[in-house]
Amino acid sequence: MSTVTEKPTQQLEEATVRFCGDSGDGMQLAGTQFTNTSALAGNDVATFPDFPAEIRAPRGTKAGVSGFQIHFSSQDIYTPGDAVDALVAMNPAALVTNLSDLRDGGILICNEGAFDKKGLAQAGYESNPLEDGSLEKKFRLHKVDMTKLTRLAVEGLGLSQKEADRCRNFFAMGLVFWLYDRSLDPTLRFIEEKFGKKPEVAEANRRALTAGYNYGETVEAISTQYHVGKAELPPGRYRNIMGNTALAWGLVAAAHLSGRRLFLGAYPITPASDILHELAKHKQFDVLTFQAEDEIAAVTATIGAAFAGEMAVTASSGPGIALKGEAMGLAVMTELPMIVINVQRGGPSTGLPTKTEQADLFQAMYGRNGECPMPVIAAASPADCFDTAQEAWRIAVEHMLPVMLLTDGYIANGSEPWRLPEISSLKPTKVEYAKPLSNGDTFLPYERDEKLARPWARPGTPTLMHRVGGLEKQDLTGNVSYDPANHQHMINVRAKKVELVADNIPPQTVDGPESGDLLVVSWGGPYGACATAVHTAQTAGKSVAHCHLRYLNPFPKNLEQVLRSYKKVLVAELNCGQLRSILRDKFLLDAAGLNKVQGKPFQVGEILERIDTELAS
Repeated sequence: MSTVTEKPTQQLEEATVRFCGDSGDGMQLAGTQFTNTSALAGNDVATFPDFPAEIRAPRGTKAGVSGFQIHFSSQDIYTPGDAVDALVAMNPAALVTNLSDLRDGGILICNEGAFDKKGLAQAGYESNPLEDGSLEKKFRLHKVDMTKLTRLAVEGLGLSQKEADRCRNFFAMGLVFWLYDRSLDPTLRFIEEKFGKKPEVAEANRRALTAGYNYGETVEAISTQYHVGKAELPPGRYRNIMGNTALAWGLVAAAHLSGRRLFLGAYPITPASDILHELAKHKQFDVLTFQAEDEIAAVTATIGAAFAGEMAVTASSGPGIALKGEAMGLAVMTELPMIVINVQRGGPSTGLPTKTEQADLFQAMYGRNGECPMPVIAAASPADCFDTAQEAWRIAVEHMLPVMLLTDGYIANGSEPWRLPEISSLKPTKVEYAKPLSNGDTFLPYERDEKLARPWARPGTPTLMHRVGGLEKQDLTGNVSYDPANHQHMINVRAKKVELVADNIPPQTVDGPESGDLLVVSWGGPYGACATAVHTAQTAGKSVAHCHLRYLNPFPKNLEQVLRSYKKVLVAELNCGQLRSILRDKFLLDAAGLNKVQGKPFQVGEILERIDTELAS
């Protein structure tokens, strides 16, 4: 090995990097640090963490591979990238499960020390791909014995071999930091904050990080460094934020602006648990978190908090939402304001706990017994979760009903830059409770306003005693009623109440021409891929527009007019066509579907290809 004193730097508009290795190799940490450093460097960033469902799959197996993808750019971006420009594979299993995503001519960095006989056999390799010439034909392969180099870097610190090997992710970080001209300072500060109480561990990680950086700077085989300039983002103060964090902060903001205590009743479930974890950190904002013994206890406690007059929220994923179904019917029957969050994952049953999917829309719309409609809204991106949480609360309070808020694993665990809002720009939701009566008047708990919202009576308020429960209510009085005509009336009123939400939400907008050849419709996580694909098609002069839905029940009042303004409609969603079925049912519209259920988000190229097919047919 010889050294090079100066290496050329190539300017790039954007790049996509993926770290992958065993679930114990620290790939999520490596990706997070690279993301934060890129954000601090002024890039626009989007991420896609991908980790196994098993707590600890056997080391070196394909089932145990964990990955983290980062797309960073000097321009606005909406996705974590399609093809990977640089892939870091810490073992053979990571290589075999991720290699197909590396573009031809891309940079491939492999931890040569892990490609032993056992590791190759676990990954299903009959020969060593680092030695048989197969990889050099398509990629720029760099074989780096990170295990050996890391051990050398931490020599003399008294660490065991196992402890030394845990630092390999920092060596990989350092190498990629040099490759893309990233500063080490943010990660050095992180090491001090994270490991400062264990000086030998902190020093080992510092040495490994620096050794990786110096390796890139000095080794002759890696001849070029790359630089991605700052993005021109709107002025303001930014931070990198994940979807679950943004959702939790949005809930805190909504509660604080309403002057209400925030109660979250939840049972831990992937990928929704981090909402509970994040809210538990913010007791100083009058947040009360309750980790229940099961999903049913979590949602019924939440209904109790709503009855008590507080901001009530429960959060889960598809399997947990199924268990909450009966209690959600109780919330609909009692007409109490609360938010039910579903962070969707692959199903059915336990399914794919750590993979993304959008297949719970039917469940959100119809997954309760009886005629039991609820408003349904969906976040579009990690940062959008902050605003969507506040919007869910506004609808719940102003219409006095439970609201279903949908995100998915891709949004929940992904991240993007978020501009901190001005406090003055946040609109509070005004909460009004029923007031005590005078002159001997009788309280009517189901007396309604123009939105059909009933009064919110807090327990203990004099003269407001009333009956609630799961049995059908007599109109106005709330007494139990088995009268057939009353049941029909109350069913109609509850349905009409949800329909009236459409009067209180903005009209649907489109990105692109107001009419044309093709309209791409999306909801939830596919927003970024669809927006990018449509923008690309528009730049090529194609007559295509993008319609992204936040409000799924009820739809915006002008949606049918929007859909009928285009010759063709293509609905892209990570399920087998659930929104498309609802649109066909509602509007008798012959929409086409682009559907995928592989536990992975859409790639921009997939949508572009389908746009071209639809326009050509």
